Amino acid sequence: MSSATGVSLKEQERAARKAEKARQKRVAADEKAERKRSEKAGFANVNNPRRSKLLTFLCAIFAVYCLFPFVYLAVNATKTQADFTSTFGLGFGRSFALWDNIVTVFTYQDGIFARWLINTLFYVIVGAGGATLLAIMGGYALAKFRFPGRNAVFVVIIGAISVPGIALAVPQFLLFAKLGLTNTPWAMIIPSLISPFGLYLMWIFSEQAVPQELLEAARVDGASEFRTFWQISLPLLAPGIVTTALFTIVATWNNYFLPLIMLKDADWYPLTIGLNQWKDQASTAGGQAIQNLVITGSLITIIPLVIAFLCLQKYWQSGLAAGAVKE
Repeated sequence: MSSATGVSLKEQERAARKAEKARQKRVAADEKAERKRSEKAGFANVNNPRRSKLLTFLCAIFAVYCLFPFVYLAVNATKTQADFTSTFGLGFGRSFALWDNIVTVFTYQDGIFARWLINTLFYVIVGAGGATLLAIMGGYALAKFRFPGRNAVFVVIIGAISVPGIALAVPQFLLFAKLGLTNTPWAMIIPSLISPFGLYLMWIFSEQAVPQELLEAARVDGASEFRTFWQISLPLLAPGIVTTALFTIVATWNNYFLPLIMLKDADWYPLTIGLNQWKDQASTAGGQAIQNLVITGSLITIIPLVIAFLCLQKYWQSGLAAGAVKE
């Protein structure tokens, strides 16, 4: 009896293994057929992911296009001035002079590069920080409060976004000249405080990210509007805040035309104007070519932006799918 039971169990195990192998073969066949259909369609199937060769190739080209300037800066920042003019642009020079170039950048012309870097950080912290704060408060108020003229404000914001900033540079210069604010830090800070796109972005994001029921519950519990905004709404707006901050930081950091017409004193230059002045130095009478310092300074200039993106991207990505799934 026991031997018969043992034989029966072994047969059941063999049958189970055979059925499992047959199931795996069916699954493999289905996956192969699905991959063929995906290849013909040119896109990946959600249930059976597979990269499209065409899209992968296009993304690779785009990645090379985006990374090429950074690679060029990183390679040429290691060259001396002689190597920069006598060697291939994407090849290293005869000597590795990166550290020497960095030291020279911060000591050339009595260390004015450090002053330009401090000026840029000051303009970003005050100007971009203030623009982000004003966009947060203005966008939240426009999204959560109803008042006469709200639609008119929306039209004005859309119109302001449509107007390129360079078109406003000359009127801004004439206005600041009348006020006696040209060639001062205020000529950089005050225009940077206004970010129509940031205001519009926070308006739309606040409309979706902060439930009206949550605000009503806070008001019923006796919380003031100020406390409701800072303790309840602000944490929910973190992804939108980070996105707005990144836009305003990059816009202020890379601003070129506004300081070009507003500032004449080199001590107030941001990095964009200062490095351009170094670049044009060789074309002046008796000027010395210092392209290796310009390249090294440009590499140093982008490092804070890279750090900012790396530090803030987790807050940005956390809100990309907010509201995409209905519970």
